[in-house]
Amino acid sequence: MTGARQPRDYASFLAEMRHLTKFSIGVFILANCLCMHAQNPQSKEAPAEAKGLPARATPADYQFHAQAGSVTVAAEFAGHSVPTMQAPLATDDYVVVETALFGGPGARITLSAGDFSLRINGKKVLQGESFGAVLASLNDPEWEPPEKAESKSKSSLSTGGQGNPNDINTPPSKPKVPIELQRAMAHRVQQASLPEGDRALPQAGLVFFPYRGKIQGVHSVELTYTGSDGKVTLKLQP
Repeated sequence: MTGARQPRDYASFLAEMRHLTKFSIGVFILANCLCMHAQNPQSKEAPAEAKGLPARATPADYQFHAQAGSVTVAAEFAGHSVPTMQAPLATDDYVVVETALFGGPGARITLSAGDFSLRINGKKVLQGESFGAVLASLNDPEWEPPEKAESKSKSSLSTGGQGNPNDINTPPSKPKVPIELQRAMAHRVQQASLPEGDRALPQAGLVFFPYRGKIQGVHSVELTYTGSDGKVTLKLQP
């Protein structure tokens, strides 16, 4: 009788072992997934967000201000300069307006760079853009590129020791800005740009408008704000 029951018990033992093996593998996989999730709580980086400049005490502390419904809009024209908390940067492809919005106690507003437009010399209206658009054209006036001794020696050899800086056929190449400086400039501009989305007032920051002309040729600047509370145009000082 004992010999007759042995095959059935052995088969049961194998079935139990297969069940336990599958269960152990499942537990191992689950534990591994939980561990990886704990190590990587965010699979995607949060998008960069503008922080804004500290708003001045009152709208009158800016060169120009006007009322748009329940909101007061203040602004100053900065030209191709990019004011930041550390020091000014510059851009040849955009002009910059430092803006600020004020409201009553507890006031909130939805902000966007697209709420602003600029008309220079009475011509085409330029739409406001956020900080991401200007990053590729940024430069630091205080940065001096290192001299390239090798390039200078080659230039001297090719001209018999006499350089020809006025040769229009070989314009000087633009020095490459180190990646560390590019990142630092981008961070500074991000910190200074006008925040977007639902915000408590006051808020202040930079808005950018595409314009490559020289500031010496700018005779009139009109900034228009069109928001949910109203619309107003400010005549800024070039």
